[in-house]
This record gives sequence, C-alpha cells and structure tokens, in this order.
Amino acid sequence: MDGEWNDNQPIYRQLRDRVVAMILEGVLQEGDPLPSVRTVAADYRVNPLTVQKGYQELVDEDLVESKRGLGMFVRAGAKERLLTSERSNFLKEEWPRIQAIMQRLGLKPEELLNGAGDKERKKEEER
Repeated sequence: MDGEWNDNQPIYRQLRDRVVAMILEGVLQEGDPLPSVRTVAADYRVNPLTVQKGYQELVDEDLVESKRGLGMFVRAGAKERLLTSERSNFLKEEWPRIQAIMQRLGLKPEELLNGAGDKERKKEEER
C-alpha cells in the first residue's frame, strides 16, 4: 500500500480499495493475514478507527474475516467474488465513458487490441 491519499474519497474507502487491489493482484491470497489495524495506522499516520472502518467494509463484503485475537484474514473465494463484482462495476460505470471517448476519437476496438496506441506514438515521435 502506498501512503498517498486523494481528497476525492474518504481514507477508509481508499484503504479498502487498496486491499481489494492487493487481493486482485495476488499480493494477498486466500488465508493471508491483513496488516494489523495498529500497523497500518502507524505506517500511514491515520486514525486506527479509519483503518478499522475500511477493514469493516471488507468484512461486510465477505472478503475478509476477523478471527478473534488473531486478526483479519482473506476469505476463501474472495478473489473470485471481487472479479465478478469489479467486472460488473467496470461494465456499468467505466465502460460507457470509455466507449463514448472511443466514439468521439473514432477508435475501433480492434485498433486498441492491435496496439494502435503504440503505432500512433511512433508516428508522433517520427514527426
């Protein structure tokens, strides 16, 4: 996790999103412990209640579980549940915006798949 925060979203939500990214990227796997609330609070200079709130969202989403006296752990199947929900979220919220930009710029999906961006960059460099 990096220590940079943006002002557009509450810190607890950013913490939640960082743990989600770590699960999706395989940094955290099923059964792995999350860093302790105290450690995260000290390392990133945030209130422990803020960390706890971010972790609680993960518990509420059934992605992590709290083991009394031991800490928080990534639940079995968390990555699959995240992939399903994040893909759905992307298609509902991000894709329409990307599709509109593509239409505005006259880009076709196959151009993106064939590395059109690389070709365009090379043309610009040659000029």
